[in-house]
Amino acid sequence: MKLYEALAEEIAGMIAKNVLRPGERLPSVRQQQERRGVSPSTVFQAYYLLEARGAIESRPRSGYYVAQRQPLAPEPEASRPDGVSTVVDVSELVFSVLDAGRERSNVPFGSAFPSPLLFPLEKLGRAAAAALRRIDPWSTVADLPPGNAELRRQIALRYQLDGVQVAADEIVITNGALEALNLCLQAVAHPGDTVLVESPTFYAALQALERIGLKAVEVATHPREGMELGALAEALEQHKPQACWIMTSFQNPLGSLMPPEKKQALVELLARYDVPLIEDDVYGELYFGAQRPALAKRYDGKGLVMHCSSFSKCLAPGFRVGWAAPGRFARHVERLKLTTSLAAAMPSQLALAEYLGQGGYDRHLRQLRGALAGQQEKMMQAIARHFPPGTRFTQPQGGYFLWVALPEGVDALVLHRCALAHGISVAPGPIFSAKRAFRNCLRLNYGHHWDADHEAAIATLGQLARDQLQG
Repeated sequence: MKLYEALAEEIAGMIAKNVLRPGERLPSVRQQQERRGVSPSTVFQAYYLLEARGAIESRPRSGYYVAQRQPLAPEPEASRPDGVSTVVDVSELVFSVLDAGRERSNVPFGSAFPSPLLFPLEKLGRAAAAALRRIDPWSTVADLPPGNAELRRQIALRYQLDGVQVAADEIVITNGALEALNLCLQAVAHPGDTVLVESPTFYAALQALERIGLKAVEVATHPREGMELGALAEALEQHKPQACWIMTSFQNPLGSLMPPEKKQALVELLARYDVPLIEDDVYGELYFGAQRPALAKRYDGKGLVMHCSSFSKCLAPGFRVGWAAPGRFARHVERLKLTTSLAAAMPSQLALAEYLGQGGYDRHLRQLRGALAGQQEKMMQAIARHFPPGTRFTQPQGGYFLWVALPEGVDALVLHRCALAHGISVAPGPIFSAKRAFRNCLRLNYGHHWDADHEAAIATLGQLARDQLQG
């Protein structure tokens, strides 16, 4: 870590712990230089990085201050689903929305991915070339599931950094996180069983349940802190589910983040009912605070937490390399992987193992988080300026999605179609619910470089919403 990055992380940590409070003036560049024995350039770079994240702000002829970060709008209310199990039938709606938004010229607010320009693709390419020059021909056989040994070792080391002891032998490499999640689901549930999900939830989770023939129970979810544990306890008692699928950090679409004590209580509650937790953690590395959020798997004492993640959202989207750490179900998931798709692509595994071994991953992540935090701030400001009164939206502490609740009277599916006619894609709320709820909600992606076109697109969306309200 470079000196300016270390200084920025230290200041960010003080802000997160409220040692430095909103509106408080930071030490001047000269004061920081004298106290820490660093150059003015180091201090300026640290302050510029924090300013890009929206953590501090500069005031002409006055210096740098901790950003006020007052809410630009109220957050949406917690969901209140009816708690009745549902046969899932969402795929046609999801595919119609996704197919309509594929045009590359569209402003990609509806995309599920951040901009590929944020990733170190050239370095990954060089790592791939270096790895392939040294490839052992026998690895094409030896590295069948659970996957390349060096890549699994590197992933196990990252678990250790997060305070979680996961043996490399427990890790199963998959074709992206979605395959890992599907394999974990198949390992514990069978057609006709019930699975608990958040409300709203990631549409691919609903599609996975639909494909296997499972029923969904949507559980009340808070837009800031995730699934409500009281509602979860009631659902466990009433429905006797076979699994619970949750994104505990920066949930898609809400951006919610469960506090660590709530994650611990979640794991303990599910353990009392012996219900596996499928922990979807693809956004966990994209935090804006001082440290990575704790994993729910950290609190797992019974091997019931099936942790799944990937490199697709934070490093290499096209490589399609994910993994599962499925606890007591590891052997079952490994065999399912063999019978489903045999193995993940070997060149991708080798390239990522090489890249991680070179030690540049954390530096890339710091740059990525800074870019996303700055883009989030710009999108929130634009929504506050252009959307109709009564609009509510989440203000996540990481990831790259905002959940926007427009005033009643706005139909998100109609808005989606009208926006496409103006070259703008959005993700309408009904695709995130087995019951096609959230008719007035949108998920918006701020993972692309903010420019005048994005500002104009938000203004257009706001006007389209106002037009609906005016009838």
